[in-house]
Amino acid sequence: MGIVAGLSVILLTAVNPVGTSIGFVLATVAVIVVLLAYLWLDRWEPEPPRLLVLAFTWGASVAIVVSVILELVFGSLLATGEAATDEFVTLAIVAPIVEEAAKGVFLLIMMTGRRRNELNSLTDCLVYAGIVAAGFAWLENIAYIGGGESLGGSLVTAGLRLIMGPFAHPLFTTMTAIGVYFALQRRGPLAKAGYILAGYAGAVVMHALWNGSSFFGIETYFLVYLLWMMPVFGLAIVLAVTSRRREQRTVAAKLPGMVAAGLVTPNEATWLSSIRARNLAVGEVTRFAGKPAAKGVKNFAAQVIELAFVRDRIDRGFGEPRVHALLNEETYRVYEARAAAPVLHSFAAYRGGALH
Repeated sequence: MGIVAGLSVILLTAVNPVGTSIGFVLATVAVIVVLLAYLWLDRWEPEPPRLLVLAFTWGASVAIVVSVILELVFGSLLATGEAATDEFVTLAIVAPIVEEAAKGVFLLIMMTGRRRNELNSLTDCLVYAGIVAAGFAWLENIAYIGGGESLGGSLVTAGLRLIMGPFAHPLFTTMTAIGVYFALQRRGPLAKAGYILAGYAGAVVMHALWNGSSFFGIETYFLVYLLWMMPVFGLAIVLAVTSRRREQRTVAAKLPGMVAAGLVTPNEATWLSSIRARNLAVGEVTRFAGKPAAKGVKNFAAQVIELAFVRDRIDRGFGEPRVHALLNEETYRVYEARAAAPVLHSFAAYRGGALH
């Protein structure tokens, strides 16, 4: 899939080398900012790097290619012969429907098989959706900026797309992520489908308003940006931060049970209950025992957190045999992670920031 993205950039460079080079540099800077924001959001329970890379690659290749093909097909089928009408239909109707579906399919794939085990919280859904959308926006921005008729035109396009809307695509796909999250909390297939479709519809509406506003002039575009996009973006930030805090509370609530079961010690529970305390603990291990030992402690903490989310899923009533099997699997992984980090024995007296 990455080959498709690479070939697309090469093709754009051959057509307009200066514009595409500018687009590549500026779009890459913008996407790095977006990715760093999602990696910050993902700090509590980091997702597997391979899946994050796959999510970005999906957005920058499969979703782009599928969207281009389907937009051409539907655009020709819905053509009226009037240029202005055809442009509006493609921009405000076809593109949102097709592009949000192409991005959202990755989340549907994540709901299947063992990948489902990675979607433990709303934060997980938001992170995967945001990174898929970031990959999509990255290549799309290069194409739009590189397609400018002049250097000035490319820079204006870059300003509108990268300064005003670097999180536009991730914000649209956030709606689908919310639908997927609520679908995961339901048992019935109709309820699941209903939430997914509702989330997808929200993404399409957001995307359609954004695209459609530009069709009616810069004044309308700025009006929608200030009165609609910015408030929704603010609410999305609040939702994301609240979700990450809820992850912390979930793990903290499960630690006493792990202490009672002998999986973690009471002192370990004090620094496993927050990101700050966990980072301080890893820092202490790094200082006294080196990076390899610290890596073992980080892996142990990650396994404890994974186990906590599986336990939470069972406690919320989703304890089907598959989840109970996963609980046993994650429990053994905690034991294995402890065995692989003998430094934990040396730090048995470490308690939330200090040795006692």
